[in-house]
Amino acid sequence: MPEAADHRDGELALRVGAEIVAILDWSLDRGDQSLIALYEQAKRMQWNGSVDIDWRMPVDFGALLPVGSEFAVATFRASPIADRGRPCWDAFRWQVQAWMVCQFLHSEQAALVASARLAEVVPDADAKFCAISQAGDEARHTEVFGRYVRMHVADPYPVNEALRSVFQDALGARDWDFVALAIQCLVEPVALAGFRLAGTTFHDPLIKQIVAKVARDEARHVSFGTVLLRDVIPQMASAELADREEYVLTAVELLRRRFLLADVWERMDVDVQVGTAFAARDPGLSAYRQALFSRVVPMLANIGLLTPRVVDGLSGLDLLDGAARRVIERQTQGRLTSRSRLIR
Repeated sequence: MPEAADHRDGELALRVGAEIVAILDWSLDRGDQSLIALYEQAKRMQWNGSVDIDWRMPVDFGALLPVGSEFAVATFRASPIADRGRPCWDAFRWQVQAWMVCQFLHSEQAALVASARLAEVVPDADAKFCAISQAGDEARHTEVFGRYVRMHVADPYPVNEALRSVFQDALGARDWDFVALAIQCLVEPVALAGFRLAGTTFHDPLIKQIVAKVARDEARHVSFGTVLLRDVIPQMASAELADREEYVLTAVELLRRRFLLADVWERMDVDVQVGTAFAARDPGLSAYRQALFSRVVPMLANIGLLTPRVVDGLSGLDLLDGAARRVIERQTQGRLTSRSRLIR
């Protein structure tokens, strides 16, 4: 997996070499109805970031914000910036929004490359149609998030190092299912949850309008990942499955680590170790991380990767909310029922 850094316009770019096998499907057959339906939906739901977003909406970045929820107030009072007063808390919340939007942008940039890769390597035409339509979506998402950042974020955040590692491993993988696992089953579901939470966590109407439109596309991408992998993972040998389990646990740990907000603490002139330790233990921020990862658990269940080993790993990272635990309970009960039937 050769990798090199490349400097362009003063920024660090990621260059990853991967040994892949491209497949060209000459068949005229249309097989998977789920993929056909997703592709038809993609064609119907196209939108134009230049005209379907009201870019005239004002963004008063840094303005005073409402006090927030009881959980938010409790988090502030316990935080390393509590003694700096309310203006610093507002500044922190604006910085979190700026950081989130920048990470959305970097995720969409990587997803653009990943979906184009999937179009090359997935084995059948319907999957290629969905992958290339997703690549078009990701290009549009990169466009709109990039435009927002250029217009309203004075000092953009670079890609988080943990997120960069996830992309590097995914794009360097030889087997296409690793690419789909990383993007479709982990990064996209976390981003989709973040978009859904934007109504209460973001602070201006423009970014809320943007993420509402992007979320519609991302929901379709998550469904595409399910269809791609639901018949692939269960057919794997035990050694192959163990490799995917290890990959998921590594990627999830990296994705969780970025939400300890080291980049934001540093920007706010807070000792990074102090800030991340607080973020790891604070109940409000823990609940937020669980909400962000709430869509990962059913995704893994749908493709056959919510194994006991993966469940233990997610639990150890404190990423399971009540809904996720109910999914696990239903799956466990299903396994017990199936086992009892075999015994009888």
